[in-house]
Amino acid sequence: MHTIDINSDLGEGTGNDPAIMPLISSCNIACGGHYGDEDSMRTAVRLAQKYGVKIGAHPAFPDKDNFGRKLLTMTKSELYQAVFDQLLQFYAVCETEGATVHHIKLHGALYNYAAKDAPTADAVVEAIVATKIRPKLYVQHGSILAKKAENLLPLVFEAFIDRRYNDDLSLVSRSTEGAVIHDPETAWIQLKEMVLEGQVISIKGVPKEITASTYCIHGDHKNSIAILDYLHSQMEPHSISLL
Repeated sequence: MHTIDINSDLGEGTGNDPAIMPLISSCNIACGGHYGDEDSMRTAVRLAQKYGVKIGAHPAFPDKDNFGRKLLTMTKSELYQAVFDQLLQFYAVCETEGATVHHIKLHGALYNYAAKDAPTADAVVEAIVATKIRPKLYVQHGSILAKKAENLLPLVFEAFIDRRYNDDLSLVSRSTEGAVIHDPETAWIQLKEMVLEGQVISIKGVPKEITASTYCIHGDHKNSIAILDYLHSQMEPHSISLL
């Protein structure tokens, strides 16, 4: 039996959270950068507690206009402060709700850029460390962020159920046709190969080795619920269980 974690980005105002939360084992809650305020964080934290889902912070570039999916030009100190402030706000909400912060996962453009840019990764890691709290960090295996954080934070390697990969294991840009997987069966095939074979087929059809133990589906994906329902119907027959 292969035991995996399925995580989802929630608290983003989609209205899908109540349907998604029972189908996942960890969640990443928007904490004011790309979306969210104290009320939305509190609602998502309470929902996670109801279903026993591990709670994570989901900081982003401070850019609600573009949902955190556009690369912002910021100094290292500006980015440090933005991430630090988002985490402190989220931690304060969790403290008042008696909730444990299990992990941190970056969002959107910040996730992608910190994976390859050393100053960005440094700013993120330094902001996390400065909070004096050491949750796990969901991160891409082999990324710059993973290398910067490996001696400072416990790492959990992540892969994506609903996104296509380039040959270098970076995510295909959302502006590229076929970057997002919409079909539940196709999403299941990608998850199954990652879990059972340790590989993912790139958008060019090349098998690439991949290391992960947590697998993400985006909460704002229009087919997220259908995909999750289908995954659950297929996992047990293939000896895969959720944490």
